[in-house]
Amino acid sequence: MKSRVILLALALAAPGLSWAAAARLTEPEVRAFVERQSRAWNARELSAYFATFTPKATFTDRGRAKDGRVVPYGTSTLVEAERQTRRSLGRSKVRETTTVRTIRLAPDGRSAQVASDELTLITEDGHVRKVCGEREQTVVATPRGPRSTGQVDTIFECR
Repeated sequence: MKSRVILLALALAAPGLSWAAAARLTEPEVRAFVERQSRAWNARELSAYFATFTPKATFTDRGRAKDGRVVPYGTSTLVEAERQTRRSLGRSKVRETTTVRTIRLAPDGRSAQVASDELTLITEDGHVRKVCGEREQTVVATPRGPRSTGQVDTIFECR
């Protein structure tokens, strides 16, 4: 009986132990996470894309003027961003290429700051528009794997 109690205690503790061991992010894991986001976005699998974010994620859009000033456009919650994206994609085809520029892992490995360059092609009514931008996001370790706390997109005129 005593051995069963010990086995039960170990079994109950094991998930917590495995979560603690898996809670440190690595650079390859963060790169794979960003790639999963990109694949889901380009496949228009919006449920999968938005599932890569924490429930309290925020989405901030802004632009960079020709003189270098950053002009804020607005910030949305996860629910608002998903709703707006579904409306927008109903009218156009969007293809995004993401190139990770830097990944800065926190010393404790629980989060990472990711900076990437974005090239977006938007096709609407037979016309293709090219939009360039930079994206910043924080990726955090969660029991369900990496998740983003949101993103800040700064768009600018392509060079």
